[in-house]
Amino acid sequence: MFKIRKPGAAPLFASCAATVLLVGGMPASDVLAQETRAPSFDFETALASAESLPRMRSLLVSWKGELVLERYYNGATANRVTNIKSVSKSVMSALIGIAIEQGHIPTVSQPIANYFQLSPDDNLLKEQITVENLLTMQSGLETTSNRNYGRWVASADWVNFALRQPLRLPPGRVMEYSTGNTHLLSAILTEATGQSTLEFARNALANPLGFDLPPWPRDPQGIYFGGNDMEMTPRQMRAFGELYLNRGEANGTQIVPREWVAASLVRRAQSRRDRSRFYGYGWWIRDMAGHETPYAWGFGGQFILLVPELELVVVTTSSSNPGPERRAHTRRIYELVEYELVAPVSEAFGYPAVSRRAPLDYSASGQ
Repeated sequence: MFKIRKPGAAPLFASCAATVLLVGGMPASDVLAQETRAPSFDFETALASAESLPRMRSLLVSWKGELVLERYYNGATANRVTNIKSVSKSVMSALIGIAIEQGHIPTVSQPIANYFQLSPDDNLLKEQITVENLLTMQSGLETTSNRNYGRWVASADWVNFALRQPLRLPPGRVMEYSTGNTHLLSAILTEATGQSTLEFARNALANPLGFDLPPWPRDPQGIYFGGNDMEMTPRQMRAFGELYLNRGEANGTQIVPREWVAASLVRRAQSRRDRSRFYGYGWWIRDMAGHETPYAWGFGGQFILLVPELELVVVTTSSSNPGPERRAHTRRIYELVEYELVAPVSEAFGYPAVSRRAPLDYSASGQ
């Protein structure tokens, strides 16, 4: 069980070179450090749940920067990259914040018309769309996700297709999830920095975090897909989550501006599908077991969840193949994380116990 340290008591830590980190299907030497010191967590219920999910691929938990649980399923391994799907949107947000800090983009208030030639036939309000509107999914443009995703990625010009979507609402009013928004951010980043999004991401983010970022798909014009199909290992996803938990700092270096991290994890837009879910700059935000929890969310069950109050980072990866069981799997991942990981740790620190809520609608995120 997780034990609480009482005031004045000696630290209740257990030396555990091979007991706290739980690793499936691989030698312990590939995963464990020579000596690990961590609180004794009881994750048995969560592990049993994860084991029962055929789409599950990995489950990682870190507390105060220390990896306390690492388990792989259904043939997945620590070193195999996974398509992180729309978790890429949170990475894209980080790149925009770095680009602003470096002076490539003046501010989030910059109109996107400064980077794109809008059609004379377009609604003049499109000239008011800003970088911030793209980050918060409040461009007002008809979505290119969900019902329109297939037509969009089959088009000859993804940027033009996204820009030519009808303006449904004035910019900045209502959230409408759309990967076209983050692809426009990738195009802006390419124009503003003079580098491809891949090159900038490697130099500004991945390399300082200590890993390489493999190429991912590009549009017909060669712009790297903004907001989908990046690839990382679960450990790299955890490193990105730790970066945000540590206010943009890693390895003694401020990689993402501290102010950008804070601004990104603020509720700026509300989901129309589920009013308990909000959006910041490329991060979803909702309550989990009574704690404000920002999270990166990708199609099929790819997650990086931050619980700052508890100093927790949780990473899950899953099969991203389409299928009728996908939504049920995503729902189960939410329940596993909230009630079988976050809630027990929260209660151990004296926070009130939580009851399971009615199932939410998890269909709003995807491509």
